[in-house]
Formats: sequence, structure tokens, C-alpha cells
Amino acid sequence: MGKLASLLAVLVLAVPQAYGQTVEDTTAIKQAALDYVEGWFTGSAERMDKALHPDLIKRIVVVHPETGRSMLNQVTESIRVEATRAGAGSRNAPEELSVGVEILDIYGDMAAVKTIAPGFVDYLQLAKWNGEWVIVNVLWSRGPS
Repeated sequence: MGKLASLLAVLVLAVPQAYGQTVEDTTAIKQAALDYVEGWFTGSAERMDKALHPDLIKRIVVVHPETGRSMLNQVTESIRVEATRAGAGSRNAPEELSVGVEILDIYGDMAAVKTIAPGFVDYLQLAKWNGEWVIVNVLWSRGPS
């Protein structure tokens, strides 16, 4: 094998080890996603707050009823935490909560996660912030009941 091919093989093998997920990261990312979804349905503002970055923006595409044009509705971290504290999610919580969490990708200090819960599908973007995995962005849609 030539020197260039050997160097490329070393680089390709090194990237997943340097930027791939660890067991600790995987566990912490999944826990942040569960704190977000379960916190909503149980009315736990503490879990919700722990899961979210202070600059979080949560968005959904909606269609304006009069114009038929798409637009984005968005919510901030403080609004989401206060709605959780007020019980907005726990009022319609199912008796048995089943939450699917799929880690789509982890690269260094960022991750992408899909959650499926009764009535909602969320795509989460997380960052490792001050040593903790927190949700920075959410794009969501109504999902299976």
C-alpha cells in the first residue's frame, strides 16, 4: 500500500473515533430527549428546563387559514418551560406514555434526534453545552395519537 493510501486509511479510521458517539454521550442525549418529552407530559418544568438551552427556538410549519400560505410558529425556552409548569402537556397526557427516541447522528458536540410521542413528532438538534447535552432547536409536527 502506498504512503498516500496508508495516510487516507488512518484518517478514515480516526474520524469515527474522534467524532463518533460514546456510551456516555448516547445516554445523556437520550436522557435530554426524554426529559423534554416526559417533562411536557408530566408537567415537570424542572425536567423541561434541564433539557433546553436558554436560546432554544421550537418551530412548527402551519398554514394560514385565510391565505393558505405556509408560515412558522415558534416558541422560546421560557415559554416552553412556563407552559410545562402550567400543565399544558399534562392535561392531555395519555395514561401510558410511550416515547420513541432515535439518535440520528452525533458529531463532536452536536447531535440530531427524532422523538415520537402521542400526538407529536419532533426533530431535535442538541449541543454539548458546558458539559451537558441540551436541546437548541426543535422542528415538530403533529404525529400519531
